[in-house]
Amino acid sequence: MALTHRLATELDLPRLHALMTRSIEQLQDDFLTPEQVRASHKVMGLDSQLVKDRTYFMVEEDGVLAGCGGWSFRATLYGGDDSVVAREPARLDPACDAAKVRAMYTDPAFARRGIGRMVLGLCEGAARAAGFRRVELMGTMSGVPLYTACGYVGVEQVLSAPIDGVQVPLLRMEKAL
Repeated sequence: MALTHRLATELDLPRLHALMTRSIEQLQDDFLTPEQVRASHKVMGLDSQLVKDRTYFMVEEDGVLAGCGGWSFRATLYGGDDSVVAREPARLDPACDAAKVRAMYTDPAFARRGIGRMVLGLCEGAARAAGFRRVELMGTMSGVPLYTACGYVGVEQVLSAPIDGVQVPLLRMEKAL
């Protein structure tokens, strides 16, 4: 069974949201408390601007959505349409700014099969083709091992804004392309 990839469209949003929910619920357990997992839904998620910008990838196996993730030429580092994180739509300058890798998710049924690495490679390649020389992302604790293995370096530990009194730990990471 071969993995294929394509850019997401607005018609894919329901499938993407469903995958993200499964991923947050099932792949964060080893890294966060149950309260932090619940709070993660208000920190993470899909920024539909990525889909509109045609910078959001989907990886499928025989039509089944296995994973997704994108990159951005906009200033927002993380946070989705329904998150408490403020978004900044300003365009970045590839000559001096880092492109942003955003909203990386793998379906739990496809975990540990190279999906995240594949999506990350697609994002980095597209950012490089757009003239960016660096990328940065806000890593969840479950994503940090993948990002580290792919050459990202931790820059700043961050706690999300409190959600019902709970903060979610994150790590801002970067990589030269």
